[in-house]
Amino acid sequence: MQLRNRQDFWSGVMFIALGLGFAWQASSYQMGTAARMGPGYFPFWLGIVLALLGAIVLLGSMSKKAQETHVDKFDWRIVLLVVGSVVIYGLVLKLLGIYISVFILVVISSLASHEFSLKVAVANGIFLVVFSYLAFVKGLGLIFPLWPSFLGMN
Repeated sequence: MQLRNRQDFWSGVMFIALGLGFAWQASSYQMGTAARMGPGYFPFWLGIVLALLGAIVLLGSMSKKAQETHVDKFDWRIVLLVVGSVVIYGLVLKLLGIYISVFILVVISSLASHEFSLKVAVANGIFLVVFSYLAFVKGLGLIFPLWPSFLGMN
C-alpha cells in the first residue's frame, strides 16, 4: 500500500488520536452497562467510534482509488482567528450579550476563510444570532444576557 492522499492520512491520524484520547480519559469514569450507563459509557464508546472512523479514513488514503493530494503549509493565522474568535466570545458574552457576541464570533472567524465575503459573514452572523435565540433561549430555556448589560434591556 502506498500513501496517496496525505490529507486523509493525517485526518485519520488526528481522529484516531482524539478518539483514543477521549476513550482513555472516559475510562477513568464509572462505565456502567448499556442498560444502566455510567458517566464514562457514552464518551468512551464515542471515542472508540471516532478512532474507528479515523482508521477507515486512514486506510482509505492508501487505496489505489484514492485521489492524490498533498498537505499545505500550516497556517497559524487561521488558527489564531478561529481560536481567538472563540476566546473573544467567551470574554465578551456577559458584557455584550448573546446577540452581539455571536455576531462578533461569526464575523471574526469568517476572516479565516480564503473566500471571505463581508456580505456572507454578516448574513451568517444574523442567521446564527436568530438560531441561537430560538434554539437556546426559546427552545432550551437557557438564561443568557441577550443585550449588553449597560443598556438595561435584558
